[in-house]
Amino acid sequence: MGEWERVFRQHQPLPPHPQRGRVRPSPRSAAFRCVLKYLHGAALAQGAEYQLRLSLFDATYHHFFGRTWRSGWQAAHAAPPRSSRATFSETVYFHTSLNHPGIVAVVEVVVKAKKGDEGSQHLSCGFGIIPLFRGGSEATDPATEDRALKLYHGTPRALLHPHFQDPAEKNKYLMVMEKSHLQYALKHHEPLETIFHLLPENLLVSGLQTVPGLLPACGDTSDCFQKPRLMKAVTCYLEQLSVQLYPSLEEFEEELLDFLNSDRLLQANAVPDGDEVAIRERRLHVGVHNGLRFVRVPQVAVLVPETEVVPGGCRGASGSRARDAGQALVLRSRIHLSEMVPHPAFRVCFQLEYVLCSAGRAGGKAVPGSARGEAADMRSVRWAVWSPDPGTGDTEVVLPLRGGARRGPCQALVYRTPASSRSSRQGKHVESGTVRFHVSTDSEEHLVTAAEILCKDRDESEQPPTPSLRVPAPRRVSASPRGPGLSVSQLMASPRGKDQTPLQDGGITHLEADLGSLDTEPGASDQLRALPFTPLQVPMAAVGLQAGRDAQGSVEGPWPRTIFLTFQFYRFPPVTTPRLQLVIPEGGSVTGLAVPAQLLVRVNEDGTLGTRPPGLQLKYMVDPAFLRPGEQRWFLRYLAEHSLQIDVWDGDSLLHVGSAAVKLEPLLRQGQAAVRTYHELEVATTEYEPEGPVLGREALRHGALRPLGVRVALRGRLHLCLANVGHPCEEISGQLPSRSRSVPAPDSTVTIPAGSWHSLNAGGGGRTVRARRLVDVDSELEAALRSRRPEGWPKQRAWDLQVINSYRDHIKGESIYRVLSQAITATRTVHAVLGTAEFFEFALKNPYSIQHTVTIEVDHPELSVILDPREWRHFKELTKSVTPVEEEMFHLRDDLKPQVYLRPSETVHIPFKYQTFSADPAVTVAQGPSGLGTGAKTDTSSLGKSGTGRTKLIQVSFQVSGGKPIALLRVKVEPQPHVVDQTFRFYHPELTFLKKTIRLPPWHTLPGTPVGVPGGQPEMFVRCSDPDIICETKALGPGEPQDIFLKVAGGPSPQIKKFFVAIYTDAWLAAPVQIWQFYLHSLQRLDVTCTAGQLTRLSLLLRGTAAPRRVRAFTSHPQELEVDPNGAFLLPANGIQDLYIGVRPRRAGSKFIYLNLVDVEYHQLVSSWLLCLSCRQPLISKAFEISLPAGGGRGCNKRITYTNPYPSPRLYFLCTNRPDLLQFKEDSFEVAGGEVYTIGLRFAPSQAVGEEEILIHINDHEDKNEETFCVKVLYQ
Repeated sequence: MGEWERVFRQHQPLPPHPQRGRVRPSPRSAAFRCVLKYLHGAALAQGAEYQLRLSLFDATYHHFFGRTWRSGWQAAHAAPPRSSRATFSETVYFHTSLNHPGIVAVVEVVVKAKKGDEGSQHLSCGFGIIPLFRGGSEATDPATEDRALKLYHGTPRALLHPHFQDPAEKNKYLMVMEKSHLQYALKHHEPLETIFHLLPENLLVSGLQTVPGLLPACGDTSDCFQKPRLMKAVTCYLEQLSVQLYPSLEEFEEELLDFLNSDRLLQANAVPDGDEVAIRERRLHVGVHNGLRFVRVPQVAVLVPETEVVPGGCRGASGSRARDAGQALVLRSRIHLSEMVPHPAFRVCFQLEYVLCSAGRAGGKAVPGSARGEAADMRSVRWAVWSPDPGTGDTEVVLPLRGGARRGPCQALVYRTPASSRSSRQGKHVESGTVRFHVSTDSEEHLVTAAEILCKDRDESEQPPTPSLRVPAPRRVSASPRGPGLSVSQLMASPRGKDQTPLQDGGITHLEADLGSLDTEPGASDQLRALPFTPLQVPMAAVGLQAGRDAQGSVEGPWPRTIFLTFQFYRFPPVTTPRLQLVIPEGGSVTGLAVPAQLLVRVNEDGTLGTRPPGLQLKYMVDPAFLRPGEQRWFLRYLAEHSLQIDVWDGDSLLHVGSAAVKLEPLLRQGQAAVRTYHELEVATTEYEPEGPVLGREALRHGALRPLGVRVALRGRLHLCLANVGHPCEEISGQLPSRSRSVPAPDSTVTIPAGSWHSLNAGGGGRTVRARRLVDVDSELEAALRSRRPEGWPKQRAWDLQVINSYRDHIKGESIYRVLSQAITATRTVHAVLGTAEFFEFALKNPYSIQHTVTIEVDHPELSVILDPREWRHFKELTKSVTPVEEEMFHLRDDLKPQVYLRPSETVHIPFKYQTFSADPAVTVAQGPSGLGTGAKTDTSSLGKSGTGRTKLIQVSFQVSGGKPIALLRVKVEPQPHVVDQTFRFYHPELTFLKKTIRLPPWHTLPGTPVGVPGGQPEMFVRCSDPDIICETKALGPGEPQDIFLKVAGGPSPQIKKFFVAIYTDAWLAAPVQIWQFYLHSLQRLDVTCTAGQLTRLSLLLRGTAAPRRVRAFTSHPQELEVDPNGAFLLPANGIQDLYIGVRPRRAGSKFIYLNLVDVEYHQLVSSWLLCLSCRQPLISKAFEISLPAGGGRGCNKRITYTNPYPSPRLYFLCTNRPDLLQFKEDSFEVAGGEVYTIGLRFAPSQAVGEEEILIHINDHEDKNEETFCVKVLYQ
């Protein structure tokens, strides 16, 4: 039994009563430290041994839960006067979130009594009840040190009797033990909160016990919980993960569905009705478990059949794996585990879960999650645990899966294992399947990204958030061939933190453009000069925010309490920062600012403020060693021509606050060692007019595509610091890899298949090889040799030789064909970017002395032969290719396969184009408000390993008559992330079509050009990454602007659909001039008709999720929309609850208000609504006009009268549409019937000259409008 199994079996707490799970849980668990000092009383027998047992008890539901803790045995000694005492002095620690007065701790006193000559027995001789919480659900007073606990006769099991309904103090069945008590101390223990992730709730542990993940106690004390110290975590990466099920994936899922269908009919006592259970999703839960609990909530990854990832077979499958090609579940991304600790009780746990739904007559086929609306049923089918070996680095791991009646860490019933008769052909260890993955640890090879490192290095020294520009001395570090080129760290004192990963110096030549004049001749601007360069460090530090005002001078709603930022720099993975709280500095507001500036301070997981200095810093390491050939030029052009768009989100409501854009051109160093710039960016939000053209927020550079006519509301200003620090390195000799776009035909060189030989480096640079045994190379042969072998060594050897000869004859033809195919195979690697066409030519030669008609077959639609000579010539001009272009060279067969005629020994160049418009989800990671999770950490691929695990192989065959190939082309496609030039966000009702028009300005429009005169504007072309979206553009006429039309189908709320639109200026779609990113937020729509200044009450129906959640409703306009309940409340699981809202618009007209229902514990978006207000103007009964001086001052006091038109006294309430300019002396007043009341008004000063109309609404006790006065204020 391993250490993890021992800890797991010995510490299985009993769960609380099920009714407790339906009550709203406490946001934080309460930590306790209980010291059991001594047992004193006349009832104790001297010399007898006593033991204390401590358990948790729910007096409300008469239920014991947790796990009973036992002390050591202590003998009772005489103590004055005429009594005995047993001293224990043991400390017990635990924490619980069940903060209810009925939750108590029960102490049982057990004595060891002799049982004749056979030994001893344990008898319960009394018990006591320790209250943990007072009547107000608050913990007991921690100031009290020692307490005497009175004891009762009998056993605590009597508390389960039905007659024990009254409190213990008033229960007549309990008898107090006279002159006996237990001395103890109970108090809060805040240091225990730091190990909540290691210690399960309601588990009682002694100070002498050890918890996996804790360091032993230091100093004189042996109590490791008094000041707990955590062991250092190690980061692990799990890649190329696949799950193999027995006997095959298809048979396993077919049997599973058959059992579930039979069980469904049996429970319903029904006959087969045609409905069947179908597989909606296959999930894998991966988490780190320390034997007691999961250290962090397990990650959930979606597995897909291998046939869906690589159509037609399994990548790189050989041997026995080739037989099961397509019969595995694979994970298309990697798993990042940052909480692993080198301890024998720490294990990585895997749980395979199937999400099922009713699919009518689908026949058990997997259906998409949005195909039907039935509730999903989740079933666990297999699980496994793995203990990493700290002594090994990168390695391949194969684990057996478990199932059946075994207790697992996920506490769920698991599908049975196969019958023993069916598993006789395979090993017992794989009868339930296997999980296979490649593991690597976080070392110098893994420079982590922002989302991965924001929660590490908590003990680093901190300084103000100004990046250091000192150039460190170069260090000699061996460059890793797999190391990524990106490193983003937290805000720290300088780039030389004590735990910083050493920089990788590789002597790379940095190509930097002369950007002095951007409008010079293209040929001159492309001239690049070489400078010594190593990793480029680009720190970005966000320091603070300042709220803004709109055009009318009023603040656009209250500024959020916490925020988080999302952005994407170059083609690095998108970043979602942790939550940052806005804090006003101690000195107060800065002089001269109308709205005080606030600092950004990190928020801990428990909601408290971090102790680090304010601000947030992210650091990118751009190492040219991991850039593609020529990509340095692209990166520099990105800095020179693009802006970085930063989205600001409310960290509590998950509402979009606004966006900010900063030009990256100041980051160009122009040969300097370092540069640093400070920016004050406007955070603005875009408001779209209904049924009007939609236009973007970001102001692009002159000459680019610029959307026009957008209304921007300023929300605040973001203070940002950007820096670019270069590090010198040594020069290296050598040339850059060839950029030739011509693929030569393969020569006669024969390549030895990988795996058949071992290469050894001999002294002097020679090369030697050694043969390998066939059984080590081919697993099929190994399986054949092991099956049906006769008894006796001579017979076995003869049998083996016979099998080997048969096997050689069997594979001889295949091996010869493979070697001959390799002799005529050429390979081309394509680095594919969304929307960009990759052009290359293949030199095809006729090896025969007679003419042939060659047919070209391509097995992938994204790779095509260029048939139009005009398109061929266009790409040759772009790539400066000098090969000839032949008119009408190709002929199309009836099946549309191109053919080319070749004379004897003739060589022609076949043009190919690879272009993809589908956004790879592994390359593009979504940003948005769907949830922050546990600190908004996402697993992303680093820059240096772009394309790893997503490479596509395309086979091109050149065949003559009879299907004989004369040449093969193997195209290796490595997808790369793309640059996003502009981002649009649309909020639209769910399950409806979004129809929008985006207007493009005229190309190079000159001032004063007459309308209708052609200005040389090129025609625009657009393509969308989602084929289900209608996207097209039309020219309205010569000199007129062009429009992009979009028609998108929205999903259910709160789904977010993400897609890209590429814009071209050439008809052949060679390269996009810009790529736009779109987010469509689907919301539930609610149409409201109301009156300005009057309260309209409505209700929304909330539907609970699978688990109870503590939620809260947030709105984008809290001054105009009220919600009830206003705070956090419990949303029952799968229940229905009403949310009452009150709408009081301030202005007439149409308006959109957003309402989010957010899980306040996990910061996840549960539901989202779009309130479409149609507000009419109230009837104006009186109008006034006053003049006030502009430019400041103390304001002005005025009075108006109101007469009660009713014969009885009435209560009235006052409100206005401009509370920033008008305040009332009293917000409500009561006046008798027919009487006149004087209303006091206070007009605030205005800084600008102009005219304002202020409405005064007088409402009755039901907040219905009685009268409305209009006051026109002239500021002069």
